[in-house]
This record gives sequence, structure tokens and C-alpha cells, in this order.
Amino acid sequence: LKLQFLYLIDITTMMRAALLLLGLTAASADVFFQDTFDSLSKWESAADKGVFAHAAGPHYGDAEAGKGLKTSQDAKFYATSAQLDKEFTNKDSDLVVSFSVQHGQGIDCGGGYLKVMPKVAPADFNGETDYFVMFGPDICGMSKKIHLIFHYNGKNLLWKKQPKCEDDTLTHLYTLIVHADNTYEVQVDGEKKESGSLEEDWDFLPAKEIDDPKDTKPEDWVDEAQIDDPEDVKPADYDSIPEQIVDPEAEKPDDWDDEDDGEWEAPMIPNPDFKGEWRAKKIPNPAYKGPFVPKKIANPEYKEDKELYLTRKPLGSVGIDIWQVKSGTVFDNIIVSNDVAEVEAFNKKHFFAHRDAEKEMKEAAQKKAADESAAAAAEDAEDDEE
Repeated sequence: LKLQFLYLIDITTMMRAALLLLGLTAASADVFFQDTFDSLSKWESAADKGVFAHAAGPHYGDAEAGKGLKTSQDAKFYATSAQLDKEFTNKDSDLVVSFSVQHGQGIDCGGGYLKVMPKVAPADFNGETDYFVMFGPDICGMSKKIHLIFHYNGKNLLWKKQPKCEDDTLTHLYTLIVHADNTYEVQVDGEKKESGSLEEDWDFLPAKEIDDPKDTKPEDWVDEAQIDDPEDVKPADYDSIPEQIVDPEAEKPDDWDDEDDGEWEAPMIPNPDFKGEWRAKKIPNPAYKGPFVPKKIANPEYKEDKELYLTRKPLGSVGIDIWQVKSGTVFDNIIVSNDVAEVEAFNKKHFFAHRDAEKEMKEAAQKKAADESAAAAAEDAEDDEE
């Protein structure tokens, strides 16, 4: 009985410990910022920049839910920011940044990206402000890509990949997940667009290996892939073929006067049989060794960093710093968290719930415009007949 009692105590202790651990795990899931733009109260723009309106785009799933932060002036720089609910670092946790963008104006050149950064006063926020990550679509002419730029040790690192962003006039959802194991994933409309390793897809660190500067190409190294064919001999009459010949179709003009104009000579034309300077044909070089490649050695400048994912300063603000030629872009449903499930639930409620209705509204508007155009064309045709 005593053993059974002790066994029950052990089981109870283990269950309590497990429940405590689960409670701690749940408590660690945080939303540091979210805005569905019921108003623009969280945002403040820098002076002398483009003005944002609180409005929806040309089509939406819900008139009120469709309202967001909308650019309203053409050919302007925009700079606006908001404070996170609390400062945080992503130490040992995911960083999830998600927001929607609608280019309802049919954007020709302009950005649609978001910056997450250390806390900054709105008046001081501009294109030179340090940030941790810049993420979102960028369109200008034929260039249509998703930006994902990290700031690391004083440098802004460009993504080696350049996935295409959405370029229609519907609302699209952009989500970035940065994991604490130095991997990442980019999603568009909830579907994985890209993923990989931070170290491989950005130049955070110098190369692990470099060419050995002491390994030089041997003097007898053959790097000519082809050589002249020694059996290809120039024909004996090759050089006797002139580059130009007298035009056989030329005729002396009827009004040509030999006394006044001199003796007539037919013009010269390129000789179709002339082949230029003779060159022997090429054959594969049997001694060819290929391009010389020095052996690799460890790079003394390389130093592993297992925390490439980690912001070096606490994050405290989100901002939009863009240039647009044609205004009308709507930013909406921004969330910054360390919990993927929390962000997925947020997006399900605020993006996916309205997606189909927005498409239907756009299709109805297109059909109406097509019908009106057809009716106008038919009326013009009747007028012409009369």
C-alpha cells in the first residue's frame, strides 16, 4: 500500500509539472502588434510625405473590413509608422509578420512593403532608419518581386531569390516566418512561395571556403578547349579569289559622254565567292584539361553565427516607407507575433473570410463595364447607319 501511495504521488507530481510546462508554453505565445484598421489611430506619418487615407480599394468583401491604410497622392514618398504594443526580441522563438496589400489602382511603379524595426519616433522615421526586416511586394515596370531584406551588422542584405509578387488588383496576403533555427518561409495567400536557409539565401557571413591563393595554375596547364585541325589545309586557289568583282549587270548610261565624263567603268560589288581570311576548322583539343580551379581552403574570415535570425536590438515599431507613382494601394490586417497558429487564426478571420466576396465584386464590376461598352458600341453603330 505504501508503494502504491508513493506511486500515485509521483504520477500526480509529474502531471502537475506537465500542466505547468504547458501553461508556460501557452504563455510564451504573443501578439506584439495587430491592426485591422478600424481607424488610423495607431499610425503617424512623417512631415512632408504623402497622405494616407482611411479607405477601401475599388473592390472588397466587406465595405468596413476593406478599409485600410490607403495611399492617396500620386508621385509621392510615404513614411508612416506605429508603435508595437510592447518591445520584444525573437530570442529562441519564431518571428511572424503578416499583412495584406491591394493595388486596386493597377500600380505601375511603387512599393508595398512593411518594415519591422527598433522603436522609432514617427517624426524620425524615414528611408535611412535602421530596421530589422523589410518585407513585401515591389513593382516597377517589368520588375515584379517580393522584397525580403535583413539588416545585419550595419548592412542591408538583399535576398538572393527574387520570387514574383502578385500584380493584379485583388487583395493579397504576404506572410514571413523566421525560425530560431536560421530557416525561413515566405507565404502568399497562405501558400508557401519560398523557404530555405538564412545563411544560404543571404550574404550574412563570408564564404566558409575560399580559393587557395597559393594554388596557382601550372605553366603547362592547357585551357584551350579547341585547336586548329592540322589536317585542314588551305585550298591552293583560295587567295586568288578577289574580295570585289565588276558588277556584271551594270550598263553604261545612255547619256554618258566619254569626252566629258571620262572612260566609263562598271562599279564593283562584293564577290559572293569571297570567303575572307582562311582559317582552319576547329577540333576538340585532346590535351584540354578544363578551366583551372584552385583548391578550396577554410576562410579565416568566416565565423559561424547560430543566431542570424535574431534581432540585435529589441523591436518596437512597424513602418511603411515607400515611393509610388500611382496611388491607391491599401495596406490592411497587419500582425506581428511569435506564434504561427495565432497569425493563421487572425488571417482566417480577417483575410480569407472576405476573399471570395471580393473576387465576386470585381468580376461583377468587370461584367458591368463590358456590358456598358458593348451597348455603347452598338449605339454608335446604329448612329452610323442612320
